[in-house]
Amino acid sequence: MLSIEDISVFAKKKGFVYPTAEIYGGLAGFYDFGNLGVELKNNLKNELWKEFTRREDVIGLDGSIITHDNVWKASGHVESFEDFILECRKCHNKFRADLLIEDKLKINVEGIKKEDIDTIIKKNNIKCKCGGDFSEAQHFNLMFSTEVGPMSSYLSYLRPETAQLIFINFKLLMENNRMKLPFGVAQIGKAFRNEISPRDFLFRIREFEMFEIEYFVDPNKLKECPYIKDVLRLKLNVLTGEMQKDKKQHKEMTIEDMLKKKIGNPWQLYWLAMFYKFYLNFGIKKENLRLREHLKEELAHYASACFDIEYNFPFGWKEIHGNADRGKFDLTQHMKYSKTDLSVYNEETKERVIPYVASEPSQGIERAFLVFLYDAYNDDKKRGNIVLKLDPRLAPIKLAVFPLVNKLEKQSKRIYDELKTCFNCFYDKSGSIGRRYARQDEIGTPLCCTIDFQTLKDNTVTLRERDTTNQVRVKIKELKDKIWQYIYEEANFKDLGKAVKQ
Repeated sequence: MLSIEDISVFAKKKGFVYPTAEIYGGLAGFYDFGNLGVELKNNLKNELWKEFTRREDVIGLDGSIITHDNVWKASGHVESFEDFILECRKCHNKFRADLLIEDKLKINVEGIKKEDIDTIIKKNNIKCKCGGDFSEAQHFNLMFSTEVGPMSSYLSYLRPETAQLIFINFKLLMENNRMKLPFGVAQIGKAFRNEISPRDFLFRIREFEMFEIEYFVDPNKLKECPYIKDVLRLKLNVLTGEMQKDKKQHKEMTIEDMLKKKIGNPWQLYWLAMFYKFYLNFGIKKENLRLREHLKEELAHYASACFDIEYNFPFGWKEIHGNADRGKFDLTQHMKYSKTDLSVYNEETKERVIPYVASEPSQGIERAFLVFLYDAYNDDKKRGNIVLKLDPRLAPIKLAVFPLVNKLEKQSKRIYDELKTCFNCFYDKSGSIGRRYARQDEIGTPLCCTIDFQTLKDNTVTLRERDTTNQVRVKIKELKDKIWQYIYEEANFKDLGKAVKQ
């Protein structure tokens, strides 16, 4: 089984992800994205933005990373955004308490209380790697603080989430865009959390990007989701709170089944279904995905219900997407702290209401990046190399152009120069054609274009498909259209041109 160490080594070797400042020993929880990583990450963000904001009921925002400290006081982050930390009395190493217990005892303890941590540590005689005992669990706030202005005049924080910038700009966004409930606000941006124990490569890191939507509805119309009909028959692997208490495995259910069982509100289920479908549509194997309902004791301070989309990593089922029912908590808090009216006038009832956040899709970009790498990784024993079967829309490089021999470089460069205006292309004249194909397979390039001596006779080139190694001849003048159809319109490869016998 492909381990997290294997995928991190692969990502570094191929130019996707590097440990930051490695020449100085690195810094845990921070990573730099190489040339291929930047392209894959940008493609992922672009597809998310295109999929979920090209609709009449969602608008965008790009909020500030540093903002007024009262924002984080109102949201509850200054007081409540914390984990419990354990310190070894002997070597003084520090550990995140819940993760340490989960590693040692193989149990889920999300939402555990301080007194329970101390009891479990003592009862099970859990010790540090050095053999030392732990001190009592202590609170640890996960926000990075920073000082704004000269002479250290003002204390603020790097944002731990992007959501609050949507809430404090809610009224302006609604008025400027003449929006009416229900509607959503989307944002992609950096967030920072001072994780006690960053681990598992890109899964738990200290600097990351998020794609979030806050979806506002009239509190009197929580059950009126006009879009739910589009996803009723979607089948998902679901692990409800009741199943978890009974120690049962997840089972397949439809969105309609969940509605009948009153699991989640319609808006929340709709957006969960849409993101679940996004993963499936971009190639994630359905057996590796499931929906898990949060237990009451693990809910965040602002949520009345929450669900995770989880992926079956080699280190267990872990969250890759969250969706919370935040209710009126955030807008109410900001009204209280800022003394600003954030309510909305309801023309039907002739009264003012505080919009209700019925659904908050929250997607970590790096976690999605990691999932697509994992699921696409294929060790092809027959070919003798890795084949990274990324969806062509996500692939960092769409097309590689090869001259069969150096004599054909002039013609090859002309074709490459023309194609690179439309697609991210790669030019390679080094090594055997087989080795060049293998190099592109390993980084996920879906198509390779070879210019050979037949090109000089009939103005056609050979296109080769990554996943099947099938080849077709395509006219040069039709290349752009054919490649576009294959990558973005899901055209069948065999329909692109005349098949080549191999």
